[in-house]
Amino acid sequence: MIGNNIEENLEKKPNSREIEKLKNEFPQFFDKDGEFLVDRFKEMLKQSDITLNKEGYELKFLGKSYARYLSSTKTETFVAPHTEENQKEENKDSENLYIIGDNLDALKHLLGSYGGKIKCIYIDPPYNTGSDGFVYPDNFSFDAKKLAEMIGIEEDEAERIINLKGKSSHSAWLTFMYPRLILARELLSDDGVIFISIDDNEQANLRLMCDEIFGEENFVDTLIWKGKGGGQDSTFYVKSYEYILCYARNISEFKLSTYEIEEDDKSFNYYDEERKLKYKRQLARKWGSNARREDRPNLYFPVIAPDGTEVYPRLSDGTDGSWRHNRLRLQREIENGEFEFIKNKDNEWILYQKIFASKDGKKVKKFTNIIEDVSSGAGTKSLKDLFDGISYFDYPKPVSLIKKLISMIDDEFIVLDFFSGSATTAHAVMQLNAEDGGNRKYIMVQLAEEIKENKPAYKAGYRTIDEIGRERIRRAAQKIKDETGADIDYGFKTYSLEELDEDTLTKLDYFDDNPKLIVDDMVGIFDTENAKGKDAILATYLVLDGYGLSVNPESYKLDQYTADKLEKSLYIIDQGLQSTDVMELIRRIESLELDITRVVVYAQSIDFSVMNELKKNLSNLRNNKTVELIERY
Repeated sequence: MIGNNIEENLEKKPNSREIEKLKNEFPQFFDKDGEFLVDRFKEMLKQSDITLNKEGYELKFLGKSYARYLSSTKTETFVAPHTEENQKEENKDSENLYIIGDNLDALKHLLGSYGGKIKCIYIDPPYNTGSDGFVYPDNFSFDAKKLAEMIGIEEDEAERIINLKGKSSHSAWLTFMYPRLILARELLSDDGVIFISIDDNEQANLRLMCDEIFGEENFVDTLIWKGKGGGQDSTFYVKSYEYILCYARNISEFKLSTYEIEEDDKSFNYYDEERKLKYKRQLARKWGSNARREDRPNLYFPVIAPDGTEVYPRLSDGTDGSWRHNRLRLQREIENGEFEFIKNKDNEWILYQKIFASKDGKKVKKFTNIIEDVSSGAGTKSLKDLFDGISYFDYPKPVSLIKKLISMIDDEFIVLDFFSGSATTAHAVMQLNAEDGGNRKYIMVQLAEEIKENKPAYKAGYRTIDEIGRERIRRAAQKIKDETGADIDYGFKTYSLEELDEDTLTKLDYFDDNPKLIVDDMVGIFDTENAKGKDAILATYLVLDGYGLSVNPESYKLDQYTADKLEKSLYIIDQGLQSTDVMELIRRIESLELDITRVVVYAQSIDFSVMNELKKNLSNLRNNKTVELIERY
């Protein structure tokens, strides 16, 4: 597990992620030694008439190579469930998740199960204002010389990167955000979207960074949230807005929802007897700019009035104009009753289009890129209402703002927020589901950031930010349930990202290409305050293998040993597997009593002789059965 990742990370470079993707998608451009055949690749591009530009526009900042390296490495943390909490009635079957830990590690874990499956991401990252507490948090477990070797840069540049620690410069902020957004993009589904709140301090840099990571062509819009009241103590202009950048994973697949409002039918002064609908009239000819015949000559042609008269588009001054539709469409819609001829005061035929009122009194509208019906103060009020009038967060985002954003998508998807903070996004998901019957799920990620002793939250007994966030979800869930009675998912499963202690890691030794830990209890080293080591290892394996963190594997007894089974996978983690268990496993597989395709083993729990027996028997199954044995460390 962690041993495998540590070993792999020793070989990582800033471009490792990109090279791995190239190998997966274009294996024909690599030789038997894994070297990239650049000339062959260029030849293919030329054959497709793709221009190879030597000059390009890109974002550069101190730490970019290191940021790319961070996105390539694997996490050296493990996933530990909060077992008692997760087994509560309201949580045991929940598909919502709350992950406590560094969001960079969380994103790496989530890729195993949620890569390409997240429909909507909303984040409210630090704005780097100088007063929001952001400093670059990396602890750099190596010196400048080692860093230079790892990512292929000069030693003086490596020294400057290490000096970013504790800084809040533009480069520090970009180095922090860059790898997280790279991984966020990989989590998005092909029709997915990311919303990022930001203000003027980093808006320009964020736009350039997102253009590079998501692609300029996938930029959707910059939403303007006019929710701030501003302050008269501003140096120059009073700030009354923030930005929300919106990028699609694939703009050609992305669709934005619409919304309905009550239609005012006072302007619909006419009635269509056949359709039983009110309607209003709109000129069939163009008006305004480009309305003249010479502007659109192909849209100047006659249509036939009821008495056989040829009717041409005429402007109000009597000169030749143009129709708003082409000949074929206009004729078809006239025949379908979408248009009507009316004589004016001069007894001349005028062609009008019928604009019908909706049948149900609803009008469908598109969202605008200006959000001005949500006050920033609503966020604080909402939180105070849940916590007995006490404000534990400065300027939390309003529930109504996040509701508006996620309602722009559809009603059944996963929402990820990896800067969860006060957990407004989780609150918004539950509230919206209760209102429209949607089936959205959420994944919240929040660092266990310590609360200062002078803060009201600390005095109330909270010690870390995530504690407030989780309590906020519980209180919001109860409030929504009491007020609506809606049948929705009110629970969530909680996981912490943990590290092995330094003493254990220093005992890690490599030989025969396999890392081994020199301790007796190979499972117990993963014990945490909230979970047994076996449950932590299993959770880490499940999310790595694509099963996610909301599943409930079943216990599966062999002879004397009890494994864990989920779908086509059997997990052997605890110590104690014996030859009799191996033989019983083989018997059930060969008799088709047990239908699995994988046996995943925490190798350091299994005796050498038993492991060999398991390997030998699984490789020689009868009935042409194939079951893969996966060893992990």
